Amino acid sequence: MGFLSFLGRVLFASVFILSAWQMFHEFGEDGGPAAKELAPKVAGLQDFLESKLGTATPKIDVRHVVAAFMALKGLGGLLLVFGSFTGAVLLVRNFSLLESIDTFV
Repeated sequence: MGFLSFLGRVLFASVFILSAWQMFHEFGEDGGPAAKELAPKVAGLQDFLESKLGTATPKIDVRHVVAAFMALKGLGGLLLVFGSFTGAVLLVRNFSLLESIDTFV
């Protein structure tokens, strides 16, 4: 039964690891298609923060956001294979950050 549990974790984590691998290969100079999709959302987030805080906020580079999502997916997937609770927390953090950025479009 332990082998089936490990196999399930590996198959589930492979989705996240392969997604991070694909993002890494598409990253390029401009951040790839993920950066193009997130650019208006990050701009909307910056506008929202500036309106609520009343001051200018530092420029958020979309490539850094994509790199952070890539790292969270890859590291979370690898830690999930070994049964670490931290891997699950990183993947949940990845989804919560992505959904919070999606609301500002």
